[in-house]
Amino acid sequence: MTDQPSDNPPPTRPPRLSRIRFDLTRFGLREPLVRVLGHVAVLSIVALGVWAARLGLDRLQLGEAVQAELPAEAAEATLGPAVELDVADLPPYSGGALVVEDISRIADSHTILPDRPRLDVVRYVVQPGDTIFGIADAFGLRPDSVLWGNYDTLKDDPHTLQPGQELNIPPVDGILYAWHAGDGLNGVAEFYHVAAEDIIDWPGNGLDPDVDRSNPPIEAGTLVMIPGGRREFVTWSAGRITRENPGAARILGPGACGTIYDGPVGSGTFIFPTPSHLLSGYDYNPGANHPAIDLAGDTGHAIYASDNGVIVYAGWNDWGYGLVIVVDHGNGWQTLYAHLSQINVVCGQAAFQGNIIGLMGCTGNCSGSHLHFEMLHEQYGKVNPWDFLQ
Repeated sequence: MTDQPSDNPPPTRPPRLSRIRFDLTRFGLREPLVRVLGHVAVLSIVALGVWAARLGLDRLQLGEAVQAELPAEAAEATLGPAVELDVADLPPYSGGALVVEDISRIADSHTILPDRPRLDVVRYVVQPGDTIFGIADAFGLRPDSVLWGNYDTLKDDPHTLQPGQELNIPPVDGILYAWHAGDGLNGVAEFYHVAAEDIIDWPGNGLDPDVDRSNPPIEAGTLVMIPGGRREFVTWSAGRITRENPGAARILGPGACGTIYDGPVGSGTFIFPTPSHLLSGYDYNPGANHPAIDLAGDTGHAIYASDNGVIVYAGWNDWGYGLVIVVDHGNGWQTLYAHLSQINVVCGQAAFQGNIIGLMGCTGNCSGSHLHFEMLHEQYGKVNPWDFLQ
C-alpha cells in the first residue's frame, strides 16, 4: 500500500524568529517584553547622551547613530506606542511595602545667632553674695569700669556694694559719663584720655560724624559711653601717716593722733596679722580700687602687729574702714588694719611684731567679719601684701 498524497500539505516549520514571536504571543509575554526592551533602550540612549555630552559630541547625532545600530525589534519598540508607560503598566512591587513621605523644612526654634556687641546700658540689681569682681566678670568687663559707671552709688569703694542697689552696667570697658550742660566733646575726651572720635564713633551714643564738638546736641544727664576712657579713683583709703606728722590724718576721722616723737623701728619682715592665712572677700586689685587683701576670720579673732612700729592712727575712720589701726614702722613702711570690732592700743603706743593690737570685726563698709590689710611704702605706694607676708 502506497502512501497517497494528501490534499493538505504538511505544515512547514516557521522560521526560528517567527516562532519565538509566536510563542511569546501565545503565552502573553510579548507585550511585557516589548515594554521592558523599550525601557532598556530609552535608558541606554539617555546614558549614552550624557556620556556624549561630556565628550563634547552632539547628543542628537549620537542618538541617531545608536538608533541605527539597534535591532529592529528594539527600534520598533522605541517607536511604538507601547513605550508610553503609566504607573498601572509597571509590574507589581514585591520588595515590601512602599512608603512615600512628604519632605518639609523643619524650623529650628533653637537657632544660634552670632554674638552682637551690646550698645545699651544694663540696670543690674545687686544680689546677696555679689562682688564687684563677680559682677564685672559676668558682663565681660573690668571691675574699674563698673566702679566708674556708678560713682554716685559706690563712691569708687567696692566695699559699699550692698544687696538691692541698682547699678549701671556699661556695654564696654571705659567711662560711663553723665553729660553736663556746657560740656564739649574735645574737653571730655581729653579729661578721660581718649580722642573725641572715640566718643563720636561709638554707635550707642548716636552722634553724627559732623557733630559740633564744642556744642554737641546732648541733653544734660544723658549717659554717654567713652570707650577706653579712664580716670584716677577717688581714694577712700588712707594715705601715708607719718609719725612726724600724724595729725595730717584728721580728715580721715576721729582716730587721728597728735604728734608722735619716737618708737620702735620695724625689722623689714612681716608676719600674717591674723591666725588664718586665707583670703575672704576681695583680693589685692588696684584696678578695682582695692589695694589690700581681706583675710578670713570671725569676729573677735586676734589681730597682730605685722612688724615693730608706732601707732599713728587708732579709732573710727569716716571713709568706710570702720575701726582702724595704722602702724608706722619707721623704715618707710606702714601697715593698716581695718573693720575691727575692738582696738587694744592708743595713739603713740609702741607695738612689737606679734603683739595683739585689736580684734577682728565688721565695722564700716563690709558684708562679713574679715581683716582689711594694707601695706604702704613711702617710695612704691600701696603694694601687694602677698609678696611680703611670711
